[in-house]
Amino acid sequence: MSHRMMQHAGGEEMKGRSGIARRRRTTNRRTTVGRTVINKRHGNKKHVAIQKTRRSRSTSDQVDLHLMWKAGQVAGNEAKANNTASDKHARLVWNAHASNVTELSNFDLALKAGKAFMQGYAHASGHSLQIVPVPLRHSAAAVVCACNEEHTLGQVLVQLKRLPLTDIIVVLNGTTDDSLKQVLKQPGLTVVYEPDRAGHDVGRALGAKMTDAESVLFVDGDMVVSAEELAPFLYAVDRGQDVALNNLTSLLPAFAGQDEVSRIKAYLNRTLGRADLGSNSMTAVPHALSRRMIQTVKPASLAVPPKAQSLAIQHGMSVSAPSQVDVIRSNRLRPGNTGSGNDVARLIIGDHLEALATLLGTGWNSAQAHTLSRAEVAYRRNAR
Repeated sequence: MSHRMMQHAGGEEMKGRSGIARRRRTTNRRTTVGRTVINKRHGNKKHVAIQKTRRSRSTSDQVDLHLMWKAGQVAGNEAKANNTASDKHARLVWNAHASNVTELSNFDLALKAGKAFMQGYAHASGHSLQIVPVPLRHSAAAVVCACNEEHTLGQVLVQLKRLPLTDIIVVLNGTTDDSLKQVLKQPGLTVVYEPDRAGHDVGRALGAKMTDAESVLFVDGDMVVSAEELAPFLYAVDRGQDVALNNLTSLLPAFAGQDEVSRIKAYLNRTLGRADLGSNSMTAVPHALSRRMIQTVKPASLAVPPKAQSLAIQHGMSVSAPSQVDVIRSNRLRPGNTGSGNDVARLIIGDHLEALATLLGTGWNSAQAHTLSRAEVAYRRNAR
């Protein structure tokens, strides 16, 4: 590294034996408590099981938003009385409350509950809130990689500050515009400045070394993504995933229409026995990684994203693609990333070839790789 400057500022019919489907009439009657009781000759046990299933669904798939609002109102009243109302205080009391709510089983439920809580808090305290109330159990940070992004970097940081992050690391990699002046004016950032371009994805490796957070979100400075869209990646890693990828599957054309980059991404995943990941790759942002993953594959490997992803899968880590951000249409067009066989495409293909070479060099058992079925072979042949 030629030169580095870091700044820490502030801080879910029945069949007979012959197999022929037959219908039976079921005698039902309504009890005083409103439950349907099935005639005994048709099996009470089955009905009991159905009742239990319905009851469990009601507790795992929904949450009382009014209760969340009321809890927020109580916290807001206290904050107003103590003159402590703030985004930071609202987030702290929400995290404390959410830790005792077992119904928050997935991201959508957690976000709905959090929004209801914050509405109650704001109503009672009079403090306007812009934060995204995603409840995280562990520390989280974000790494922003940028090179001459003075027109978008500020808004990228605005969105990140709406998330419950303990660190925001900005890596300025060979920037020559006013990006450095912009970030130095903002408190609470860690800035890594490389005056000479260190490499396309080297900033990720540098940023990962600068934080000890349990979850690390990676974004680019040229792409403004809302905090609501970024939150699912942090939530997935916070709840046990090691790698949370951007799910671009539905945005890609059929196999015959895919470019060489999408195909080699899918090929690497299939070689690793993870055909379910399709073309989803750490090459694309946003994505989030666990501290365990970073420590296992080493921060330096993040400079070659497909290699890091391959190593994570080889080590048996949990890799998923929990959410989608359309970065295909919003990607900033540059001379080096447009047209067939452009510089960025060649770089990405080279990174995947390096990942494949490393994979083969580790003695990876080819029997572990998924073999195409006859149906899959026919699908790809006929798609051309």
